[in-house]
Amino acid sequence: MNIFKRNKYAKDSGTMMFYALLVTLFLLPFSGDGAAYTLFLGWFFYLLKVYFSGWQWKRTHIDLPLAVFVCIAFLSVINSPQKMFSFYNAYHLIGKYLLIYYLAVQCIVTEEQIRKIIFSIGISALLVLFYGFFQYTVGINTAGMDWTDMQAFPEMTMRVFSTWENPNILAGYLNMVMAIAFGIFIYTDEKKARLIIGIFFILAVIILGFTYARGACLSIVAVIAAYGIFCKKKIILPLVAVLAVLMYLDTALFDRMTSVFTTIDTSSELRLALWESTVEMVLDHPLLGIGWGAYYFVYPSYDFYMQGNFIKIVHAHNMYLNIAAETGIIGLLSFIVCLGGSIWRALLNYKRLPTNFLRGTLLGCGLALSAIALNGLTDFVLFNTRLSMFFWSVIAVISALLQNKELLTAREGMKNRRIGFSILPALSNEEIEKNKSYNLKSF
Repeated sequence: MNIFKRNKYAKDSGTMMFYALLVTLFLLPFSGDGAAYTLFLGWFFYLLKVYFSGWQWKRTHIDLPLAVFVCIAFLSVINSPQKMFSFYNAYHLIGKYLLIYYLAVQCIVTEEQIRKIIFSIGISALLVLFYGFFQYTVGINTAGMDWTDMQAFPEMTMRVFSTWENPNILAGYLNMVMAIAFGIFIYTDEKKARLIIGIFFILAVIILGFTYARGACLSIVAVIAAYGIFCKKKIILPLVAVLAVLMYLDTALFDRMTSVFTTIDTSSELRLALWESTVEMVLDHPLLGIGWGAYYFVYPSYDFYMQGNFIKIVHAHNMYLNIAAETGIIGLLSFIVCLGGSIWRALLNYKRLPTNFLRGTLLGCGLALSAIALNGLTDFVLFNTRLSMFFWSVIAVISALLQNKELLTAREGMKNRRIGFSILPALSNEEIEKNKSYNLKSF
C-alpha cells in the first residue's frame, strides 16, 4: 500500500474515531451500554489509525497522578472482603474512565472539534431537560423512594430525576453542563448565541431547582458567585434576582435550601453518621483502603447509627471520604491532584487561549469541575458510572486544550504580553521608538 493511501486511511480512521467519541458523549445521559459500545468502537478506529500511520500518543498533565490512582485502586482489591466483586468493578469502571479520557485526548486536535463536542453535549443536555419538564408536568410521585424526609419536608412529594437514576445524580450532571454553558456565555459576543445559551441556562436552573438537591444547588451558586466576585461583578445582581424568583415561586425549594442552616432532617443525620463511620474505615485501612467498590460490604461492620446488618449503604455521601475509604490516603491524594490540578490549570490559563470560544470552554470546564469538587463535600455523585465518564471527558477537554499545540498557537505570544491579571497590546518597533523619543522630550 502506497503512502498516499495509508495517509488517507489514517485520516479517515481518525475522523471515525472522533465521531464515535461524539456519539458516546451524546449517549451518556441515556444509555450506559450504548455509550460503552461506541466508546469501544472509537478505540477500534484508533487502532486502525495506528496501523496505517504508526504509533502516536499524546501525554497530558495528569498522566502520573492518574497512573498512581489506577494502580492504588487495583491494589486496594487486596483488602476487599469481596475480592472478585472489587476486581470486576475496578477493571470494568476504571477501564471505562481511562478509555473515554484518553480517547478524547487523542481525538481532539482543532477548535472545530471542540465546537462539535460542546454541541453534542448541549443537544444531549437539552433532551435531558425536556424529559425533566415532562416528568414535572406528568407529576411523578417520588415520596416513596426515600429520597426525602417527608416529616421535615411534607410538601416535597416529587423530585425530578429525568434520565438519571436519582435527583442528586441529575443535579451533579446539571452542575457540569450549566458551568460549561456559563463559561461559554461569558465569552460569547454573538447576540443569537448568547440568547440560546441564556435560555438553556435558565431551563437548567429550573430543572436543578426541581431536583431539590441542596448540595448541588449551593455548589453551582457558590462557583458562579465566586467567579462574579473575583472576575465579573456585574453577574452578581442577575444571579441574586434569579435565585430570589425561584425561591419566591417554589416555597418547597425555599424550605429545602434554608434547611441547611436551620434544621437537621434524617438525611443530614444519616450523612453525619456515614462520615463518622467512614473516618473509622480510613483510620483502620489508611494505606490501601477497604477495596474498590467495597463500601457496600464493609459499612455494616462500621454501622454506628442504625446498627443493623440489613442496612446496605453503597457510598459515604462524601466524595473525598469515600475515595479515601476504598483506596486509602494515597488513592485520595492522587485523585485530588488529578481534579485539583485540572481546575487550577483551567482557571489559570483560560485567558491565554487564542479565541473567545476556547477561553469560554476552558473556563466552563474549570468551573464544572469546581462545582463537582464542592458538591463532593456532601455527596458522591461520581458513584454513577455514566456521570463519572462524563466527568473524565470534561477533564480530557481541559487536558486537550492545555496540551495541544494547534489549539495554543497564540499562547507563547500572550505570555510575553501578560502583566499581572491584565493583558496589554503588543507594540511594534516603530511605536516603541516613538514612545522613547516622546519620553526623552518630556525631560
